[in-house]
Amino acid sequence: MRDLSSYKAPAPAPVTLEGRFVVVEPYERARHLQALWEGLGGFGINPLLKYFTQPDFRDLDDFGDWLDAMKKAGWLTHVFRNKADGKVVGMANYMRADPANGVVEVGGVAHGPAMSRTPLATEAHYLMARHVFDDLGYRRYEWKCHNENQASKTTARRYGFTFEGVFRNHVISKGANRDTAWFSMIDSEWPALKAAFEEWLSPDNFTSGGVQKRRLDDIRNQLSGAST
Repeated sequence: MRDLSSYKAPAPAPVTLEGRFVVVEPYERARHLQALWEGLGGFGINPLLKYFTQPDFRDLDDFGDWLDAMKKAGWLTHVFRNKADGKVVGMANYMRADPANGVVEVGGVAHGPAMSRTPLATEAHYLMARHVFDDLGYRRYEWKCHNENQASKTTARRYGFTFEGVFRNHVISKGANRDTAWFSMIDSEWPALKAAFEEWLSPDNFTSGGVQKRRLDDIRNQLSGAST
């Protein structure tokens, strides 16, 4: 078991992470706001962010002001840039960091149409998780979402987060009750999760047309079976 008697970990800070498909980079309003707004669908952003707790955005500046407010609240917003064409295609945030205990959440996740259900999305979240565990030495990485957000829950499970339960009557969101589903991955699980991510992201796992040969879940299950 890991010795925690002298455990120390730094607070997350803005970071640039580069993979084969995507670059994760710290959000800057002047540099990214317009591109992020467009990458998330422009005025189509509100249906995309249906399960976020904030009211619908009126326009680009309203969206930017919200991101600024979340930064003051401790969110570290990062955008996802497609390496193939340089376009910003999504975002996620390191949130509610607890360095003393080595815990941080990834939240405010939004995948624009150009990255949804593509290797960019998987690689972006692999890079963010790898930074948390390998670079920062954290013990726990959390994913939370509205319990009615089936797409988010499916994505969390696909990435290897473990479902831990539902916080009932957790918050009031857009004038209605929100029950929140909690997921996590922890440091002891990370080596196997990392190996599965890397095997799935390998060029050998894709056809010349970019179609996956093996699913991430199947790779993870195979590796888990091989280690028992």
